[in-house]
Amino acid sequence: MFGQDGSGGYAAFWLVRPSQPLADQPVVFLGSEEETGAVARDLGDFLWLLAGGLGPWEAATSYEPAWTPRPNQELTAVAERFAPGWRRSPAAVIELAAQEFPEFDDTLMELCR
Repeated sequence: MFGQDGSGGYAAFWLVRPSQPLADQPVVFLGSEEETGAVARDLGDFLWLLAGGLGPWEAATSYEPAWTPRPNQELTAVAERFAPGWRRSPAAVIELAAQEFPEFDDTLMELCR
């Protein structure tokens, strides 16, 4: 785990790619109210998610579909430095993570039983 939001949820790396560096592992959200989800395929995508104005809670939930993301110039500069040429919209980051890791929620729930 590397981050916590105001709701008490955590952003974490899911170590499912053997022999791959930490930055190449998917980023997941573990919410305080049982919200979970794979939110980015790797750190680069996660940085673009943040730069686009969404956090991991917003990416993992659909509780506020009318919420409008507010891009952040400072986080965009970080994303451009770390992941140049990988620019993606928040929607694309979320969709790609969901496509690659559709089993994350089920896998996590099986571990909790």
